Amino acid sequence: MEKHIINKVGELYDRVRSLRRAIHATPELSFAEHYTQQLICSELDREGISYRKIAGTGVLAIIEGRGDLKNAIVLRADMDALPVREATGLPFSSGNDGVMHACGHDMHTAALIGALLLLNSERDRINGTVFGLFQPGEEVWPGGATLVLKENPFDGYNIRAFVGEHVDPELPTGTFGFRSGKYMASTDELHITVTGEGGHAAMPYRLKDPVVASAAIIMALQQLVSRNANPAVPTVLSIGRVTADGATNVIPDTVTMEGTFRTFDESWRAEAKQRLRAIVESTATAYGVTAATKISDGYPCVYNDEDITARSVDIIGRTFGQEHIRMLDVRTTAEDFGYYTTLYPSVFYRAGVGGTACDGSAGKLHNAMFNPDEDSLKYAVAGLAVLALFL
Repeated sequence: MEKHIINKVGELYDRVRSLRRAIHATPELSFAEHYTQQLICSELDREGISYRKIAGTGVLAIIEGRGDLKNAIVLRADMDALPVREATGLPFSSGNDGVMHACGHDMHTAALIGALLLLNSERDRINGTVFGLFQPGEEVWPGGATLVLKENPFDGYNIRAFVGEHVDPELPTGTFGFRSGKYMASTDELHITVTGEGGHAAMPYRLKDPVVASAAIIMALQQLVSRNANPAVPTVLSIGRVTADGATNVIPDTVTMEGTFRTFDESWRAEAKQRLRAIVESTATAYGVTAATKISDGYPCVYNDEDITARSVDIIGRTFGQEHIRMLDVRTTAEDFGYYTTLYPSVFYRAGVGGTACDGSAGKLHNAMFNPDEDSLKYAVAGLAVLALFL
């Protein structure tokens, strides 16, 4: 099936790889993707593909085919990099010190450009309209998806599928990972401030120690998962940052804590946040201190439409062979693609970048040594293209 698509990808590969390297060498943090936006627009102009800027530093490309042009599919790629200092030593390493495409968004962006170039040459075979959404700011709250949706870019269109892909160094190059239904967790940020009365650490009986109280709060919060969450609903609560700005002989007045709460059920998510506040407050009271809890509501769960996912698996399997398909477990990582899945039938899948041997040489996501196999771009481009044509 569609072997000529794969052949066309081969012809585009050098160009797509060069684009990826240019983006990788010039990484930009969330909502500051000015160079990346300019590069995308330049490539689209070169091919005569229509587009408009969106969500500040994003781009929305539009390719109209035949038939009902209000019948549309959206291909989405995120654009932003991470505050990571690259250590790969690649000749096209980051030229922006302390910023790196450590999550593969350079691969996503280049693959989507390649898919649009290919689809533009197959315009007469497109059923309706294909949107290519280059989305900024996936890595930070509130997520660029919210800014995209505020502009209502798809009003008046029947979005039959919203498609997103993400590289995965734990999958061999050339494989595609899918999961139907709930796939990635919702995420909420926790900010807790514990206030007591600090002073000399040698005389704690005269104080109201927020450090000990904070330790008790951290331990008590673990019961939210172990004793309140249904084991059938994956739930994670982690405190990742604790700041007690005292000294060896000084107990501070305040302690601040930051963490994350993730799950897969919206009813439990709402209930858990209420219980979390109650645990923090009651534990603080028991230790004679006060506590304030702020919860920043984050991304919703990524939900893959069952029908769209099944059809995607079939299309990819017939294009590349069933041996290129992997079925995935749920992940407690999060993605602002979840906002799209709440509104449109969607599929978010993984593209293997771990090399043919998948021996760990690609490194890990969000790591200074992340180095995805560039040959995977051939599969990523072709995958997006055939899904746009046949979903």
